[in-house]
Amino acid sequence: MTFRKLSPSEVEGDRIRQAGELAADLGEKWSDEYRSGSAGCHELLDRTALLSDMLERYLLAHPACVANSGWYMLAEQAAAALRELYQQIGEEHLRGSPEG
Repeated sequence: MTFRKLSPSEVEGDRIRQAGELAADLGEKWSDEYRSGSAGCHELLDRTALLSDMLERYLLAHPACVANSGWYMLAEQAAAALRELYQQIGEEHLRGSPEG
């Protein structure tokens, strides 16, 4: 089974669709409680750190992954993407917080 990589416009379309669903469910100001510096943003930062740690501990260090260079490369790319996401969220979160 192969998975087609989504184009940037498809990814943005999905994000906009999900934002519309959240607005319909929670109201037009749904994003206020998730802005940088908020508890909602901090929750995302925490979840990103958790998933990054889990990926590194349970996939990258798994013997089957270590034994297969292709799998290891994909797992490392996923870990690198999560590390970058964590850094970007953290930077914006701190800028948006009253203490930042």
